[in-house]
Amino acid sequence: MKRYLSFLMLIILLFGACSKNKVEISTEQKLAKADELYANRKYSKAAVLYDEISFERKSAATAYATMRLADSYYAQNKFTDARLKYQQFIDGFPDHPNAADAYFRTALCFFEESLNSDRDQTETVSAIEAFGIFMERFPKDSRYERSLEYIRRAQYKLIEKKYENGYIYYKMRDYSAALMYFDEVIALGNTDTLDRKSLYYSALLHLRQKNKEAASASYSRLKSRYPGSKEAHKLDKKFD
Repeated sequence: MKRYLSFLMLIILLFGACSKNKVEISTEQKLAKADELYANRKYSKAAVLYDEISFERKSAATAYATMRLADSYYAQNKFTDARLKYQQFIDGFPDHPNAADAYFRTALCFFEESLNSDRDQTETVSAIEAFGIFMERFPKDSRYERSLEYIRRAQYKLIEKKYENGYIYYKMRDYSAALMYFDEVIALGNTDTLDRKSLYYSALLHLRQKNKEAASASYSRLKSRYPGSKEAHKLDKKFD
């Protein structure tokens, strides 16, 4: 028993000695190392250190580390993780000088997360809303025009989604549902491929529903907007 206790005491003494010799790394040293890793594009390793610092709750260091952590995720195309950290930064430091950056990059993350037009567009809608919030809060920011362009691109994706829905219903022979989506695209008044194709299917579907007046209206608009188009030529014989 005595030998066991002596051995246990020895272990405790050795552990204590090791603990005393252990070198503590300061927050400043961690930040310097994390920044060095980030500058060398070692974003994954930098993120580990930024994450540690962000939990230390030391005001300035916490804010900086949280923002850099989000940037590290963004640089790795981990847009959901980045967005959540940007939002954490906004919630924790709403009046910070870098708040505009966090709002803008949150919107960018939503845009990058958005799926192709044939799939769910929840993130696309969120991107439009997030860019709108950024523009409302920071109307004089130099990224205002860029935000407008991202909104236009996101909105066009939603138009593509309407067209895709219409085409899917057309293939399913649900002509009323298809016409609803094609008419929504046409009502926007754009002059582009989606409008041209929507007018074509609108005329074709109205013919199949034996609604000659509506079919003729779509055909006339197609001929007027896109004279010589292949879609117009396809319908020419049907309206001779």
